[in-house]
Amino acid sequence: MTFENIPPLLDEALTARGYTALTPVQTAVIAEEAIGRDLVVSAQTGSGKTVAFGLAMAPQILDGGLVSLAREPAALIIAPTRELALQVSRELMWLYAKAGVRIATCVGGMDASKERRTLNQGAQIVVGTPGRLRDHLERGALDLSALKVAILDEADEMLDMGFREELEEILNATPEGRRTLLFSATMPKPIVSLAKRYQHDALRISTVGEDRGHGDISYQVCTVAPPDIENAVVNLLRLHEAETAILFCATRENVRRLHASLTERGFNVVALSGEHSQSERNQALQALRDQRARVCVATDVAARGIDLPNLSLVVHVELPRDAEGLQHRSGRTGRAGRKGTAVLIVPYQRRKRVESMLRGAKIEADWIKVPTAADIRAKDHDRLLETLLAPVEVEDEDRALGAKLLETMSPEDIAAALVRVHRSKMPQAEDMLDDGSRE
Repeated sequence: MTFENIPPLLDEALTARGYTALTPVQTAVIAEEAIGRDLVVSAQTGSGKTVAFGLAMAPQILDGGLVSLAREPAALIIAPTRELALQVSRELMWLYAKAGVRIATCVGGMDASKERRTLNQGAQIVVGTPGRLRDHLERGALDLSALKVAILDEADEMLDMGFREELEEILNATPEGRRTLLFSATMPKPIVSLAKRYQHDALRISTVGEDRGHGDISYQVCTVAPPDIENAVVNLLRLHEAETAILFCATRENVRRLHASLTERGFNVVALSGEHSQSERNQALQALRDQRARVCVATDVAARGIDLPNLSLVVHVELPRDAEGLQHRSGRTGRAGRKGTAVLIVPYQRRKRVESMLRGAKIEADWIKVPTAADIRAKDHDRLLETLLAPVEVEDEDRALGAKLLETMSPEDIAAALVRVHRSKMPQAEDMLDDGSRE
C-alpha cells in the first residue's frame, strides 16, 4: 500500500510492518499545512505518536529521499524516561532501517563512554533523556549546531519531573531556524509557555477526540477495607488471568512487598521501580514479552514508555496522584486498537477523591464488587472447559499413554485428575475480610 506525503523508503517500512492505514495523529502531522512547520501536538498515549513524529521529521532527515551524509545530528528527540527513549529508538530503527539512518541513544544508566563514541562516529538521529543529553552537550560530545528538528516527547511529563533547566539548555544550543515539535498528552500552562519561547507560528494539532482517549479501556472501581487491598489484587489477577498485567504502587517499598507476596503465592511476577538498574529493567520487560512472567509490579516509572503488546490489565493498587497520572498509567493497556481493563482499588475512605478524579479525567467507570473465591471458581470452570474442549493435534505416543491410563482408571477419574492437575498450577483465590457490599 502507498501512503501519501511519505518518502518511498518509509512507505516500504510501514507496509512491511503491516500498516494498512495511518492513525489520526500520523495523518495530521504529514498533512500539507503541517509540512515544515513547528507543531504542538496533543495525542493520547497509544495513538501512534512515535511513528507520527518519525514521519513528520522525514523531510529534515532524508535528502532527496536518501539519508544525509552529515555527521552532526539532524534530529534530536528528548524523552522523560529511559524506557520511553529506548522505545522511541526501537520504533525509529525499523521505520528508518531501509534508509540507512544511524540512530544514537543516550540515556542515564547506560555506558556514557560508549554513547560518546557512537556520537563521535556520526548519527543522523539522537534520542535521549534530558540529563544525559545535557551531560554530553557540556562535554562537547553532542554537537547540535546543524540540528534541523528538535522533538520533545511527553513534554508535560518532563516539566513535571523538573527538567525545565535541562530542556532550555539543550534547546538554546540548537540553531535558530530548526523546527520544534512538542508532543504532549496534556497542555498545561508551562507547556504553552515553552511553546511560545521556542516555537514560531506553531500549528496546533489535537487528535485526542479522534483517538478515542478511553475508547479501548474499560475502567472499573472496587471499594475495599484497607486490610483487604492485597487480597483484592490476588482475586482480580485470578479473575482476569490476563496474558500480561501491570500493578501500580506508589513507592519502591510497596513494590518490593507486593512482588514478594505474589511470588510466594505462585504468580510469575517481576518488579520495576527506580531502584532497579537499566539491565534489571530490560530483563524484567523481556520476561514479560517472552511470557516467562505475566505480572509486573511497578511504580510510576513504568507509567510511560513501556509498550507490551499483550498487556490487557492495569490495576491501580495505590491511587495515582491525579487524573493525568491515572490516564498515563491506564494508557499502558488499550493500545493500537486492542481492548484493555483498568481497575482502581479504592479504600472506602477515599471514594470521594476517586469520584472527583474520574470526573476530572472525563472517565466513566463501573463500580464493582471485588471478585470472590466463588466468582473465580466459576470463571476457572468456564476457562478449563474451553481449554479442554479446544481441538488439538494428538500424537500416537499420547494416544498410547491414554490407552494405558484407561486400563487402570475410569474415564471420569482420568478427567478429574486432569482437572486437579490444571487447578494445582493456579494460585489460590483469597477470602475477603469484607464482602464488598459496604458503601
